[in-house]
Amino acid sequence: MTPELQESLARFTERYTSGKIPWDDALPPPEVQALVASLPPGRALDLGCGYGRTAIYLAQHGWQVDGVDFVPQAIDEANRRAEAAGVAEQVCFHEGSVADLHFVLGPYDLAIDVGCMHSLSAPLQAAYRDELLRLLRPGAPYLLFARLSNSEEETTDGPRGIDELALRALFAPFTLQKSELGLTEGVNYSWRSGWFWYRR
Repeated sequence: MTPELQESLARFTERYTSGKIPWDDALPPPEVQALVASLPPGRALDLGCGYGRTAIYLAQHGWQVDGVDFVPQAIDEANRRAEAAGVAEQVCFHEGSVADLHFVLGPYDLAIDVGCMHSLSAPLQAAYRDELLRLLRPGAPYLLFARLSNSEEETTDGPRGIDELALRALFAPFTLQKSELGLTEGVNYSWRSGWFWYRR
């Protein structure tokens, strides 16, 4: 594991250990729910799955899902929650890096990332994109939620974020269908963010 990934793993492990995980909701965001409602079930990839809320929701709607996260506590709890939800046979959670997905097999009909990619460095973002290009079926949707920041902006209150122009350049091999920009707000924080609906 690279020093960067080791540092990131330590930071996220501390958050899971302390319980400071604002993304721990019972259901995925409305954007995810709306997309799932519009698609026939197939094979899906949940990137940065955390406790598995998106993967479990997809499985409850007929999908076969691979979820990936590099925090062991997150994977353990995701497996427990999938079992409790009765969908353990439809979901497989993997402990690993979203920038190196050699342990999963495509093609996938859908990929979803709710707040993972923006915490990676530029080289790892490129590797992440290349893995998506390899694993997604042509024409498959890819839904991304990301923190947006200027390249010179400090992001000491959370993940580093990605400049919007850099994000659009990174995913130029995909077709951007639409995007929605806004603010993500919580206790003592507020940052620019965006949803991006792509096709492979």
